[in-house]
Amino acid sequence: MQTIRNTLAQAGNRFWLRDARIIQDSALARVDIRIEDGRIAAVATLGTATDGVSLDGGQVWPGLVDGHTHLDKGHIWPRMPNATGDFAGAISAVMADRGAAWTADDIHARADFALRAAHAYGTVAIRSHLDSYLPLARTTWPVFSKLRAEWAGRITLQMSSIAPLDRFQGPEGDELADLVQKHGGVLGMVTRLTGGIHAELPPEFQPMLDHFFELAERRGLDLDLHVDESGETGARALREIALTALRREFKGRIQCGHCCSLSLQPDDFAQETMKALAEAGIDIIVLPMCNMYLQDRVAGRTPRWRGVTLVHEMRAAGLRVSLASDNTRDPFYAYGDLDMVEVYREATRILHLDHPMGAWPDAVSAIPAEAMGLKGFGRIEAGAPADLILFSARGMTELLSRPQSDRIVLRAGRVLDATPPDYRELDAILGVSPG
Repeated sequence: MQTIRNTLAQAGNRFWLRDARIIQDSALARVDIRIEDGRIAAVATLGTATDGVSLDGGQVWPGLVDGHTHLDKGHIWPRMPNATGDFAGAISAVMADRGAAWTADDIHARADFALRAAHAYGTVAIRSHLDSYLPLARTTWPVFSKLRAEWAGRITLQMSSIAPLDRFQGPEGDELADLVQKHGGVLGMVTRLTGGIHAELPPEFQPMLDHFFELAERRGLDLDLHVDESGETGARALREIALTALRREFKGRIQCGHCCSLSLQPDDFAQETMKALAEAGIDIIVLPMCNMYLQDRVAGRTPRWRGVTLVHEMRAAGLRVSLASDNTRDPFYAYGDLDMVEVYREATRILHLDHPMGAWPDAVSAIPAEAMGLKGFGRIEAGAPADLILFSARGMTELLSRPQSDRIVLRAGRVLDATPPDYRELDAILGVSPG
């Protein structure tokens, strides 16, 4: 790959990538790709090009899209670990750290660090959920507006609010929704109430949900929701969200993340829920690494389930399903580095996205781009930006058996000179080392 890297560095603005494997019609196809002035000019039949850079059958993927992260929490683990490793422990630890240490400088430094890692790995767009509790939200949202401007042209950054559903009632809800609108964000929440977990829906759930929808409707905002993130069969908010969207004829986009408990529901209820989701046009985003880490964790007991939702059944029902990183080195997930290749590799193992591979690679590229309203992202086609990731791996077992640390990232057709930042950079911010 170093030879290819060196050749590309001298290739200029117009050149062919010869003998590349791309995912086309749910299979790997060998093609030649023409790059001109930072964009893909053509995807041609293998053998069309008579000169250029040969990839010798190596794969080429589009720049990847991470549709669900938490950059404001990222990398606090060394400062505030989760002592129990479970969901309740994560909430407690984040609350403690948020109250004690989340200044504008602290949030900016950690988020920028994470974005630099994602950039080096080949990610072109990210949606981050931001803990939106007053008064902290008045600091966090301006910080991320600044980051969005600083990263424009490298990573397209979107922001969504996150707070328990009851926090959006009354004047606080109006202020939070206004803040989201002011900063061009997406209105998001968690389908649990303050101090609770994702379990039985309380009697006041539906009126609160309708009010939340109303906040978005009055401001023309899309929705992104954390839903049923538990192994409790009483956690059935996903169905109510779909039915509410249908009843209200909601016009914006809706994305629902996690949806873990659906995999434990009776088949008829799950099918009814998925049918309603499809009718409402709701997108689903799955966070397999974080959910497998948190769900069914009991000290001294081996977990009995994987903590993830019905991705194959959802796709069969016509739903768009994405995969994403979720948390990174914080109390909700002690690991991760915003590498979407790692996410896809681990998701393949956890969710059995293989034999056949089918269209699942779209779940980290074109599908999340569509769910986020990003045109031209996540595709290898004429006219698209030449934001690409080149691998030496030819087949999928080669790609998924190694971390692909020798990948080459192209941005606008030029080799990206970037590496993930050193964790030591965070020592001064966190006040502790190592993690």
